[in-house]
Amino acid sequence: MTAPTPPLPRPSRVLVLGVGNASRGDDGVGLVVAQHLREDPLDGVTIVLTAGEGTGLLALWQDSDAVVLVDAVWTGARPGTLHRFEVGTHPLPAMFSRVSTHAFGVAEVIELARALRQLPPVLVVYGVEGATFEMGAGLSAAVAAVVPQVVARMRQELLALTAGKCGLCNEVSHHA
Repeated sequence: MTAPTPPLPRPSRVLVLGVGNASRGDDGVGLVVAQHLREDPLDGVTIVLTAGEGTGLLALWQDSDAVVLVDAVWTGARPGTLHRFEVGTHPLPAMFSRVSTHAFGVAEVIELARALRQLPPVLVVYGVEGATFEMGAGLSAAVAAVVPQVVARMRQELLALTAGKCGLCNEVSHHA
């Protein structure tokens, strides 16, 4: 009698959430980054563009093993600055809860999910420092210039996540 074969590992369910509003200047950067990632899709990665309003994010990431979210932020740093946070075990810094152009923003949704014990096992937030959030404006030059870097860093992180490795730890801004 032979020993039973161990089950094959379940493939990771990795979700990218590009959050933003394309009609509000730099607030559209999350959507732009996600659209670039869609141009060369990775196996095992689902990419969703969303306004990021309310608890809809909770429903989107419900069945995901890892979520990588990208959105614009406004913290007073230089426009185009890239922030990266692993928020599965630590909250976003307080400054991020007051900068959303959304009625109930990403930071609030994350903390609600934490309180309800509905955070995905891995949740990484990329925040791109915006310069303008005016209605009808496009991306500022500083934010548009950093989009290729954000796409490349997120692609590298997604490759690591789909291979079952740890996320990156050497980003511009990191909170672990």
